[in-house]
Amino acid sequence: MAKVTKDMGILDIVQNYPETIAVFQKYGMGCIGCAAARFENLEAGAKVHGFNPDEMVDEINALLGE
Repeated sequence: MAKVTKDMGILDIVQNYPETIAVFQKYGMGCIGCAAARFENLEAGAKVHGFNPDEMVDEINALLGE
């Protein structure tokens, strides 16, 4: 089972898997300091920034070895 899903909160992902910061940065999402990261899930954040959330989830889970 994948470690990260698009329904997970951005801040939760970054706190639990700090290595994912590089993926968020690659997509131009400076999620560490963003107030929205506290309440926004990955899917909503990706869509706001114009990215496919499923691709981001796949890339994050590949990085995590899932």
